[in-house]
This record gives sequence, C-alpha cells and structure tokens, in this order.
Amino acid sequence: MDATRTIVETVDKLRQRRTAPLVLELDLTEGLSEGPPADPLGALLSMRKARLTDVLSGLKRARRDPRVRALIVKVGGVPLGLGMVQELRTAVLKLRAAGKLTVAFAETFGEFGAGTVPYYLAGAFERVYLQPSGDVGLTGVALEQRFVRDALAKAGIEYQLGQRHEYKTAANMFTQNHMTEAHRESAARIAESVTEQITAGIAEGRSLDPDRVRELIDQGPFIGAEAVEAGLVDGLKYRDEVYAETLGAAGIVGGAETARGAARLLYVSRYARSALPGRLPRPGADVVALVHGNGMIRLGRSGRSPLGGGGAMGSDTICAALRSARRDEKVRAIVFRVDSPGGSYVASDAIWREVVLARKAGKPVIVSMGELAASGGYFVSMAADLIVAQPGTLTGSIGVFGGKPVVGELLGKLGVVTEAVTEGANAGMFSTTREFSDGQWERVNAWLDRIYADFVGKVADGRGLDRDRAHELARGRVWTGADAVKHGLVDEIGGLEDALVMARRRADLPTTTPVRTYPRMHPLERLFPPESSEDRSASGARVRLEAWGPVARIAADLGLPVYGPLVLPGWWTIR
Repeated sequence: MDATRTIVETVDKLRQRRTAPLVLELDLTEGLSEGPPADPLGALLSMRKARLTDVLSGLKRARRDPRVRALIVKVGGVPLGLGMVQELRTAVLKLRAAGKLTVAFAETFGEFGAGTVPYYLAGAFERVYLQPSGDVGLTGVALEQRFVRDALAKAGIEYQLGQRHEYKTAANMFTQNHMTEAHRESAARIAESVTEQITAGIAEGRSLDPDRVRELIDQGPFIGAEAVEAGLVDGLKYRDEVYAETLGAAGIVGGAETARGAARLLYVSRYARSALPGRLPRPGADVVALVHGNGMIRLGRSGRSPLGGGGAMGSDTICAALRSARRDEKVRAIVFRVDSPGGSYVASDAIWREVVLARKAGKPVIVSMGELAASGGYFVSMAADLIVAQPGTLTGSIGVFGGKPVVGELLGKLGVVTEAVTEGANAGMFSTTREFSDGQWERVNAWLDRIYADFVGKVADGRGLDRDRAHELARGRVWTGADAVKHGLVDEIGGLEDALVMARRRADLPTTTPVRTYPRMHPLERLFPPESSEDRSASGARVRLEAWGPVARIAADLGLPVYGPLVLPGWWTIR
C-alpha cells in the first residue's frame, strides 16, 4: 500500500508540475550568446550563458502558452549591445501584448556609471523595479574616439595608410589627431539616431511623452527615489520582494493561492528546450537552414584563441555551411545571421559567392543582422534576397583602408639594426622598417581602388542601385539600421524571428516549418579527418593559438608579428 501511495503521489506531483502556472526567468548578468558555439572552447566559455535563439523561441512559445503567467528578467552585469537589446525588447513587448506580466529587476542601472542601454531594455517591461541602493544612469549616448598619432610619432612610429573614402575612419586613430569633418558628421548622426530610438522606446514603454524623456536624459543620472518620482521606475524593492510579488500574482487561482495553483519558476532557455522534441523536423520534412556568422572575418576556419580576443568568422566554415544548406534538398530557404565588424576582403568575397550560388539554386537567402554588420559584414550580406536589421544595428561602412606602420625610427632609438637582402624591386615592400616608395604607394592605391570598385559594384547589383547612388551611400560611412532602411541598404527593421518568418514566406512554407542550424555534423564526424574539402567535417571550427590573445587586434594594427612575440628567432619567410 505504501508503494502504491508513493507512486500515486509521484504521478500527482508530476502532473501538477506539468500543469502548474509558470513564471519564466531570465538572468542577463552573464550576458547572452549570439548562437550555438562554433568550437569546443566557445562551448566551454558559453556554458553559463543563455543563447539568444533559445530566449527568442522560448518567449515566442510563451505568448501562446496559458501556463505562462509572467516573465522576470534581471538586468545588469555583462553589458549587452544595442542590437541584442532591441531584439529582446521586441520579444518582451510581444509577450506583454499577449497579456503576460513582464517584470524587470535591476540592482542598479549603472553603479556610478552609464546605464542608458540597460534601462532602455527595462523600459519595455510592464513593471520596473530597482534595488533601494541602486541608481538609474540614464545619461544619453556618447561616442568617444582616441587618437594616437602624436603619441606614436614621439615614439618614432609613422603610419602610411590609404582609405576609400573620407568616411572610412577606422584608421583615423593612427593618422589624425582630431576628428575630421566627415568623421564627426558620421559619429554625430549615429549618436542622434540611437538617441531617437532610445527616447521613443522609453516613452512608449513607460507611457511618457517623448519630449519629457528627452528632458530626463539631460537630467540624469538619478538616485533611486528620484527615478521613482520621475516615472522611470515603479518601485524600490529587493529581489526577494520582487519575486514574492510576481510569484504571488501568477500563482493565484480562484482568488486564493493553493498548493496546486502555486506558480513555478523556470528559466526561459530551459523552457524553450523542453519543447524541442515537438519541434524536431520529421524525417524528410522541409526545413529552414540557419547559419551563424559571428566575429572578425578571416580566411580559414572559424574559431577563437584560448587566450581571449573573441571568436572569428572563418570563410571555410561559413562557405561549407552555406554550401551544405544549398545542396540539401530538404532546405527550402536559408537565414544567414551576421554579427561582424568585417575583416578580410578575400574571405568576405568567398562567403559572398556562396550566398550568390544559394540564390541561383533557387533557395531564398535572408540576412538577419545582429549588433553590427559593417564593412566585410555588409559585404557578405549584400547579395541576399532580403536584409533585416535592428534600428540600432551598425551597418554599411562600404569602403576599404590599408597600409602599414613604419617603425624604423623607433627601432633605431632602441639600437635595433635591420638589414635585408632582396631580389625584386618590391620584395621588401611590406617591411615595417621603411616607407613605401612612390612606385609602391602607387600599387597600394591601385589595390585600394580595385577593392572599393568591386565592393561598390556588388552593392549596386545586389541592392538594385545605380553605381553613382551606391558610391554616394558608400564612401566608408557607417549607418544605423534605421537610416540604412531609408537609404535602401537594408530592407526591413526586425530581428531573427522576423527573418525566419520572411524566409518561410519566400519559400511558400508553413509557419510551423522547423529551423535547422548548419553545418550539421554528427559528433563522430568531428573526430575523424575529412575525406576531402567537400566533406562536412572540413568545416569544423578550431582553437587558434595566437599569442597576443585579447590584444591580437591591437597588435595587428600596430604591425606586430601575427603570431605574437613567441615567434621562433631567425625564422626566414619568402614573401
């Protein structure tokens, strides 16, 4: 009898657990991962991070689930970029419109520091609570640029750089000691556009007049009590008080809280994955392929350094993923998620070609831009059928720059003598110990002109613009997504979920058509060497041992050895 009672009680508890009201929970203090990890190290580093794709799918499912009563999100910790914040805001507003209670809690929106973007996220929630000791650092948008030309000159370093064109300002920190007119114009418009978006979002979420929000931005930051008085925060509460209030409201059944009706907490990502079996495609079913391209664009395979510095979008990996999706007869459309500041022109061109081939094969390609898709990030996107971006996505930067630092004077000051033996007039052209000759500088400019002409020509073809108009929008200028839509560089404002909807619509697929991430590899395929370059396992990401680690980008900009200071002395390279 005892055993029977235990079984009955266990079954009853499981049934209650399955039917009890749910309060979904999301902790953003560790940040969010953009997509599934591309390499083993990425998987290790993102173990405690929720994935944006899981959060978005979970919140979408929650809108239709009567068990879900509320959402509590802890805001703060690792900063989230504006594009990701806008993606989350949209999902929260839709959940709120579906009648679910949405609650944002923060210990502080900037502890004696800026907190504009975190508060902008919180402003989308129905209720916003702040720990009594916290503040609201709503102070506006600031874009700061440092210039090191004069400092480098004192050290004996001079940069020889060419750019196409005046708005391609990435190299200005090395070649200027102030903002050029074009640089200031571009930065000012970005700050203005972002401020417009933040003001409108806070005004809508907090039911305030936009002019009043703009006044509040100029008056910030706010002590907690001042934020409550201004209508920015609903109350000052500690975490336990926020949770008790929300769980109590969600767990009330028939006017009284009961054991059967008590609400249960569940992380959004766990909730999303609990629905996974029902979303798996049936054997032979049509699917939408999802390809993630994150980080600096480089030749070779995707991966990251174990010493830090972020991940990289390898052309071999992304091309193989797009190629695999193109050749899979069950894939009817492709969504290419791009979050990249650019990188290698040659690598970007290889990825661009695979996007073109996918479209030629009759498979619609929809690009979803994340935080930024600029320069090379725009290059890999521009051939898609449709481009979708957030209002705050940084995109465009259609241009190029190149050159080298000249450190001969510095080395002389340090007593370092450099001698070279060369065969060929330009064999030492890229040496950092001497300047370009007039003839070499002419070749550099020819290279820059060729790349810029190719870039602008492909923009014109891909976006249906005449070449003069494409050049006018290019010139290296960075646009926000909101402005890029106005100029025809982006088609729609939206996020990843919107891109998936558009992909299904373009391919005449049902709204329930599942999504499958590419490249798809069985775990065993990752263990064995590939048979050929066409083998899917050839696209696997890898760990890159780059000794500069987190300062790899700065080291490369300064002309230091690519593999860091641990290069074997006396290593001869024929260039």
